[in-house]
Amino acid sequence: MKHLLLAAALLLLPAAALAQNTPDAPPQTAVPTDAPLNPSLPTLFIVGDSTARNKLDLGWGDHFAHFFDTSRINIANRAVAGRSSRTYLVEGRWATTLAQVKAGDFVLIQMGHNDGAGTPESVQKDLKARSSLKGLGNETVEVTLPGKPTETVRTYGSYLRQYIAETRARGATPILLTVTIRNIWKDGHIERDMGFRDYETQLAATEHVPLIDMATCAADRFEALGPEKTALLFPIDHTHTSPEGAEINAGCVAQALRTAKSPVAAYLR
Repeated sequence: MKHLLLAAALLLLPAAALAQNTPDAPPQTAVPTDAPLNPSLPTLFIVGDSTARNKLDLGWGDHFAHFFDTSRINIANRAVAGRSSRTYLVEGRWATTLAQVKAGDFVLIQMGHNDGAGTPESVQKDLKARSSLKGLGNETVEVTLPGKPTETVRTYGSYLRQYIAETRARGATPILLTVTIRNIWKDGHIERDMGFRDYETQLAATEHVPLIDMATCAADRFEALGPEKTALLFPIDHTHTSPEGAEINAGCVAQALRTAKSPVAAYLR
């Protein structure tokens, strides 16, 4: 009941009060151990944050496998809560995932919620050390936080280009996903972009990778439900869904893959 009241209260706040950095995900004490992959099958890897993998089954990637014929393809959810395009890389999470990627695999990349405001000043003040610089260029900023070595922080686009290039170097196919929708409403419409859509579109064009627009599908479904029913699907905060909300997001990723005629769609049920 407490979570439902919180979700309802969020709807009463102005959009400007809500459009802040993504809240921390619930404690990750119950994320299951990764199951072994069948080496004879192609694998679809998910690289992202808590909206894709979360406590128990709160992330869309936790609901993704049943949309596929898993006798023909592995579904490997390697998203990690609280990570940004920067920290998934610098913490070694990407290296661990990449080591499992082989020729013929697919890597779904969805980052943005934890990438922060993105100015040099905000990156330097980010004590969680996860913000990236906004943009697609090669700009950098040197950051030194207490007890940590100096880090050269790059742009959102620069980090994603590395994921794309290194995926291709393994003979696998990189795929970009639009960022999941937040439960923020204005003038009767839910937020459809938290500031990364243009970057994703431009990056997809320049790097010649598909951009799978799951966000529009999810926004359409939430708007059809309306603010009150949508609030029940976001019982924790404006970013993290219930299992039912995660199922909607997972279905939208699958639908968007099919709509885009992605090669991955051939493995959908």
